[in-house]
Amino acid sequence: MSLQYLIPVSGIIALVVMVYLIWDVLRQETGTKQMQEIAGAIREGAFAFLGRQYKTIAVLAVIVAAALYFAKASSGHGLATAVSFLAGAFASALSGYIGMWTAVTGNLRVAAGAQHSLNRALQIAFRSGAVTGLAVTTLSLLGVWGLFEAFSAATSQAEAPLLIVGFGFGASFVALFAQLGGGIYTKAADVGADLVGKVEAGIPEDDPRNPAVVADLVGDNVGDCAGRGADLFESTAAENIGAMILGIALIPVFGINGIMFPLIARAFGLLASIVGIFTVRAKEDEDPMAALNRGYIITSVLIAIGLYFITKTMLVSEKPGLVVNPVYLWAAAMVGLLLSLSIVWITQYYTEFRYRPVREIAEASVTGPATNIISGIAVGFESTAVPVIMISIAIYAAYKLGVLALPGVENAGLYGTAVATMGMLSTVTYILAMDTYGPITDNAGGIVEMSGAPESIRHRTDKLDASGNTTKALTKGFAVASAALAAFLLFSAYTDEIKILTGKTLVVDLGNPDVFIGAFIGAMLVFLFSAFAIKAVGRAAQFVIQNVRDQFKRDPGIMAGTSKPNYAECVDIVTRAALKEMVLPGVLVVAAPVVVGVWLKAEAVGGFLMVSTIVGVIMALFLNTGGGAWDNAKKFVETGAHGGKKSDPHKAAVVGDTVGDPFKDTAGPSLHVLIKLLSTITLVLAALFV
Repeated sequence: MSLQYLIPVSGIIALVVMVYLIWDVLRQETGTKQMQEIAGAIREGAFAFLGRQYKTIAVLAVIVAAALYFAKASSGHGLATAVSFLAGAFASALSGYIGMWTAVTGNLRVAAGAQHSLNRALQIAFRSGAVTGLAVTTLSLLGVWGLFEAFSAATSQAEAPLLIVGFGFGASFVALFAQLGGGIYTKAADVGADLVGKVEAGIPEDDPRNPAVVADLVGDNVGDCAGRGADLFESTAAENIGAMILGIALIPVFGINGIMFPLIARAFGLLASIVGIFTVRAKEDEDPMAALNRGYIITSVLIAIGLYFITKTMLVSEKPGLVVNPVYLWAAAMVGLLLSLSIVWITQYYTEFRYRPVREIAEASVTGPATNIISGIAVGFESTAVPVIMISIAIYAAYKLGVLALPGVENAGLYGTAVATMGMLSTVTYILAMDTYGPITDNAGGIVEMSGAPESIRHRTDKLDASGNTTKALTKGFAVASAALAAFLLFSAYTDEIKILTGKTLVVDLGNPDVFIGAFIGAMLVFLFSAFAIKAVGRAAQFVIQNVRDQFKRDPGIMAGTSKPNYAECVDIVTRAALKEMVLPGVLVVAAPVVVGVWLKAEAVGGFLMVSTIVGVIMALFLNTGGGAWDNAKKFVETGAHGGKKSDPHKAAVVGDTVGDPFKDTAGPSLHVLIKLLSTITLVLAALFV
């Protein structure tokens, strides 16, 4: 039975709900005149950066599209690949734009809502974030479906998924530069603001006397909203396409349902997330994370029930004599869903200050910055163990369940992992809403602080901000796990593509010197890329630090509160530095697999992909979780622990936090995109490597 109607229906419902949520947010009060002025400066700086960044990305995207056209011309797929690439690039950029527009619209209204109650501020922040979640997943779903239908009409349903790989490549290409450039911007501003403001000048976070404070608040939007929106857009697009390609081999078993199942699962996840979004509410004395977790659990339960009926309806045998057990495939989907829940909880354990890891880092701050940094690095290394074990168990279990569901069918195990990936990503709308909620609450706290609002209002926004730090961290954990599953799917799709091109099964033998060299280069690329990203933050931060010091020196009235700092000057410095620094790491990632493939050929590219994925996932877990733990250790000290604000332990915690900033918000999130970009670019250009 076909459930394809769910795709356009869910898209229309999501668009209607988006319009309602935008109306609901816009009708909220906008606070005092001072709040409005601060929010206006943030909005202006954010859009100025995004406009300049997108011009740079557009030029690079057109160059790559032209190269793809000529590279694929001999196969007759040059135009289709180039069009798919540009469509994916445009949709990914639009996702980032929507994410940032939502954030700079909602932040002011959250600050105003905090004047009345915690629940009002929470709902405004989360519903603002939900607009991004709905927009990103709807664009991804309808974009992949629309291209599939168009190419199916022009060629065949079996060939169409291979032609839309360019869509995933375009999405990954834009996401890499959006995440990298936004991450460099946000952390350069944050490090500069913290080191000069908190440590040297001894002024509080988000103090209006700090010349870098507006740049810092702008950075929350361009990095955590625009960058992450593009990141998760390309995650959903790449994983849908990878699963659809695996479904081609099962057309004799499931017919077109094997290809369409990933899109149907995503469509239902979209509807279930809408229900979960509207259940989020909190009492005045309640931890906001408890309200967000309730909504997440409700979403997950609805998805578990819905996927049972979808698998029972769609994944039934159309091949005479073959018995398929769809319950095993539903179980594989539940493996993916349980993996997402476990990753969320594991990340909370390592990044919330209620638990041991963050408290250990805070306690280490008592003896200075060095012990804080040692403890933070150790926590980051430790935090990789359980997620890797959980991802490994999920892949193994899903593979075995696929084999049980489809006895004697080639690629049955791989399709089981594809179904698990769809189960994991079925909650992505809700996850992305939680992620965007984080920077919105951070901005709201900054607006409240800068506007001189009463301490009671700041107390509410502090609670929201603390929960927002956790949601940002857990989203990164979710993105890493989904990147691992996506890379596994796309690697399988790559081997299938090589088999189609050569007629031979691709065997990746690490005993072959060419393969070993390719794998070695893949591992090195992850470290080199991370180094470039972190060094870029350091160089850009130096310009910010120098500017803040110069402004304090030129105008003593800034610290006295009798004159205003030049916020725009600092915003412009960070913008120019971030755009300059993002190009080299991005070009490196695009060029490396092409060089390896042309030089060492297809088998070496297989080794390159395998090792870069494994090393990239572990490195991203280390950077994301370690950085998040450092951040919340600082916030734990700021609650009054170990002497509280302005104490020596607090200064040590701030230093640790600044070390962790480029880890968790620049290099770590960019690695999620790198992992999938390497997979999509090699899949698109596989013909060059044989």
